[in-house]
Amino acid sequence: MHINLSGRSAIVSGSTAGIGLAIAVGLAGSGAHVVVTGRTQARVDEALASIRARHPRASLAGHAGDLGTAQGAAELIVAFPETDILVNNLGIFEPKAFAEITDADWMHFFEVNVMSGVRLARHYAQGMKKRGWGRIQFISSESGVQIPAEMIHYGVTKTAQLAVSRGLAEDLAGTGVTVNSLLPGPTRSEGVGDFFGKIASETGVPLADVERDFIATHRPSSLIKRLATVDEVAAMSVYLASEQASATTGAAVRVDGGVVRSIV
Repeated sequence: MHINLSGRSAIVSGSTAGIGLAIAVGLAGSGAHVVVTGRTQARVDEALASIRARHPRASLAGHAGDLGTAQGAAELIVAFPETDILVNNLGIFEPKAFAEITDADWMHFFEVNVMSGVRLARHYAQGMKKRGWGRIQFISSESGVQIPAEMIHYGVTKTAQLAVSRGLAEDLAGTGVTVNSLLPGPTRSEGVGDFFGKIASETGVPLADVERDFIATHRPSSLIKRLATVDEVAAMSVYLASEQASATTGAAVRVDGGVVRSIV
């Protein structure tokens, strides 16, 4: 299968590292014009250079701002009023005991993980609908299906993304715009790598052993028995952005290594 996104434009929120950067690389490599977003211009510039190193002819643009706020979303929309493909990847996570999760924590996680995607989808879906073609994705998590006890607030926001995605797909039925969510499992992203690296440093245990112990203890249902790579997740995102995926909408597509013990 050859995916050709030439002539299409894409915006990937939170795309300066990890899964978001890998998705931006994949979309750019398939010919899309990609807008890379991040909190600082320095991080955006680093990401653009990284993509160009892999795809010298890539068509790229960058935008720095905090998309976890209404103002940040509005600024992006002013700078880039239209897009064909929107990937709502921006997200944060933090292991924290339920009793210690404050109201401010709950609201912050909801603003960043849920409302960032809601605000962008609310705007960009209208243009897609008028043009009769579009792709909207929400990068959720298997944690939205199996809420992790160690970060309930994170899991709740990932469940909310699934609901928004399905509801929006229903709203856009028959318009040529598809809306899907992805459910990655434990993935070797920058944030996860930093988290495991800290544990390895504090305990003196090799990083590979920390990752293996995490899978065995916290995600024992994993069928691949390892962390996924960001490129493995990105490959599914690029497919869902393609013309070939035109019959896939309203779906929660798992890239979880089999962590979720379900046949559907």
